[in-house]
Parts: sequence; structure tokens; C-alpha cells
Amino acid sequence: MADQDRRSDGGSAVATLKGYFAPAPLGAFLLGISSGFPLVLLLSTMSYWLSRVGVDKKTIGFAFALGTPYTLKFLWAPIIDGVSIPILAKLVGQRRAWLYAVQALLVVAVIQLGASDPVHHIGRFALWGVVMAFLSATQDIVIDAYRIETLADDELAQGTATNQVGYRTGNLLAGAGTVWLASTEGLGLGWASGYAVTAALVLPGAIASIWLGPGKRTAVREPFSAATFVHFLRHNVVAPFLDFFQRRGAWLILLFVLTYKLGDAVGQNMLSPMVVAQGYSDTDFIAINKLVGFWALVIGSLIAGGLIARFGMVRLLFGAGVIMMVANLMFASVALTGHSRALLATAVGTENLFAAISLTVFATYLAGLSNTAFTATQYALLSSVAAIGRTFATTPSGYVASALGWPSFYVFCCCLAIPGLTFLWLMQRAGFVVESVRQSGVEEPESAPDARAAVSRAPDR
Repeated sequence: MADQDRRSDGGSAVATLKGYFAPAPLGAFLLGISSGFPLVLLLSTMSYWLSRVGVDKKTIGFAFALGTPYTLKFLWAPIIDGVSIPILAKLVGQRRAWLYAVQALLVVAVIQLGASDPVHHIGRFALWGVVMAFLSATQDIVIDAYRIETLADDELAQGTATNQVGYRTGNLLAGAGTVWLASTEGLGLGWASGYAVTAALVLPGAIASIWLGPGKRTAVREPFSAATFVHFLRHNVVAPFLDFFQRRGAWLILLFVLTYKLGDAVGQNMLSPMVVAQGYSDTDFIAINKLVGFWALVIGSLIAGGLIARFGMVRLLFGAGVIMMVANLMFASVALTGHSRALLATAVGTENLFAAISLTVFATYLAGLSNTAFTATQYALLSSVAAIGRTFATTPSGYVASALGWPSFYVFCCCLAIPGLTFLWLMQRAGFVVESVRQSGVEEPESAPDARAAVSRAPDR
């Protein structure tokens, strides 16, 4: 019997591993690369760039407000769901038409942001930063909806994991890769050329879309009229929000989504200025903060799918959240020691490993809550709420770091994780499932009450 169980476990492990290389999860990986690079260019790489050219950390903190479009993308997500791009949508499908159009504009914005001079022309820099953030957030709307629709139910966890690996690969290429391209310790091309080369990372997502197909969302063919406009508002604006907010525990879910990654986001957005202030070189930054962190993220993302099946989402979210609090205390120790590559590498590896686990579980959970009748709008709503903490809470982070000093700042970041874990505990106590349950087939707001199975009574664990 024991041998049979071992063979069963081995077969299950092989099947799980093979699942990562199925066409849809592989496509999700490439989509993740294209989705992951712009935000790093806009936040982490930008903050490193600004630190290197002498911009003070207070200004860098407020520069994170350039990411505001990520918090508002649910406002225009209904357009992605309900409006077709003429001609192009008929040729390649609605999802791919939006993807190609947005990516073309995103390339222009990335090149222009890199060509801006933040020291002498901060206004131009900020303008292109906002444009790039808007286009990047729009690309995320399209890719998230397209990914969820092209993954079968039994591929959702693995596809989310490969998507997270792809996202982190895009992070690495836009972080360490761009710094290496621009830095005198690397190729020395300068920031303008570094950003321009990195703009080519839109290509993996476009390539994946060739074999993934047009997606489930079909092009809208009805001629414009008052009736079609009312139908658009009803189906693409009212119905998605009504469907979500009529679910039991909807507001508690939103509070959890808002606060869960807060401490991690605030700490990570100030990591680049701290690394520069502590005297680490560009090579140290690339090798430790990017390469060590990248492989920790890859491992965390790949094992998360199996851990979900073994432990469930509640336990993983709790455990990963607590360990990320510990990682912030490790960064406080890095700041106290002054300059320790080994301690920084350990802190970065620990934080990224468990951040990847929690983020993969988190993204799987959000995908499961998204009704496939309103994929773009509902997922955009949930991910926008998650981005609010990252954007607005991190905006004054430079002032907090200046007032507290680096060690105390990371202790403060540790404490910021407490509200999210508290809301998670309240969700569990209230009996709301924190699991992935896919919905489908809801077409009108009147049907919404029958579609609220994504949040139901949880079994005892």
C-alpha cells in the first residue's frame, strides 16, 4: 500500500510538472513577461535611476504616484470588455486587437520616458511616466482577461504560477537588465537606450497570442444606437459591479485585498534608495537584488501550485504573510549593519521566495473570484484595489524613511502587514472561502444572485 501511495504521489508530481509545459500555461508565461516589465521600469528601475542621478528620496517617494492609473483601471476596463477596435478586432479577435494596439503605444511611451531628463525636465519625465502607466495598466487589463479566458479550469493554478514566473522574468529583464544596459559597470548605453531596448519585451506576449487564439470574447458587431449604448452600460458597467458587490463578504474581501501586500509593497519600493544609500555598487544591485531575488521568485511561483493543493489558500496566505514580516525585519538588520552582501542576499531571497508564494496564491484567488462573463472588469476591480496600497501608501514612503531612518522604516513596514493578516483571519472566522472557484455563464445583472458561489461557507481545515 505504501509503495502504491508513493507511485501515486510520484505520478501526481509528474502530471503537475507536465502541466506547466502545456500550451496555455506556456502562453501565460510569455504574457507574464510582457505584463511584468513596465511596472518595474516605472517603479524599481526608475527609483534606482533617480537615486543614481542625485534625486532625493522624498521626491522619489512621490514619484511612485505615477502609478496611479493602476489603481483606477477598473474605470475603463468595461471598454476593454465591451468595445471592439474596428477592422482589427474582426481580423484577430477582440482581446488580441486590444493587446496589439496597446502594446504599440506602450513601446512609444517607454522610449519617450527613457529619453526624458528627470534632473532638468521633471515635467516631461512625469508626463511620459503617467502615459506609460496608463498604457501599462491597460495592457494588464487585456492580458489578465485574456489569460483567465484561455486557461481551462484544471490549468488555472499552473497557468497562474507560470504567469507569475513570466511576470518575474519581465521584472528581472526590466530591472537588472535595464540597469546593466544603462550602467557604466555594464554596457554603458545610458538610460535612454536602456529603456528603448527594454521596450522590446512587449514581443513575448504578442507571440504567445498567436497560438493561444482569439480568446472567448468576440468582437461587437452591433451598429451604435441608443439601445446598444444602454445595453453596453448595463452589461459591461452595471452587471460586473453588481455581481461582485452582491456577494456575501464582498467588502471584507476588498479590505483584505487592499491591505494584504501593503507592508511588502512599501518596503520594496524604498529598497533601491536604501541599497544606494548603503553604498552597494551597480554590480551588487544586479547580482543580489535582482538575480538572487529572481530565482527565489521563480522557485516560489512554481511550488505555489502544489502548496495550494497540499495546504489550502488560507494557511499559505497566513504563513507567507508572517514570513514577509520577518523579511522586513531582516532588511532593518541590513540597514543596521551598514554593508553586508550576505545579509542583503539572505533578506532578498527570503522576501522574494515567500512573496512569490503569496502572490501566486493571491492571483489565483482573484482569478477565481472573477466571473468569466465580466473577466476584464472584475479582475481589474480587484487588482486595482490591491494597487491602491502600493501606490498611495508608498507615495509618502520617502518622508517616512527620512523621518525614521532605514532600520526603523523597515520595522514600520513589518507592522503594516498586520491589518491584512487581521482581515484574512476575520474572513476565515466569518466562514468565507478563500479558495479559487471559477464562475461562468452570467450574462445579465439579474443573474448575479445565482453567481455568488465564489464566496461561500468554508469547510473546517
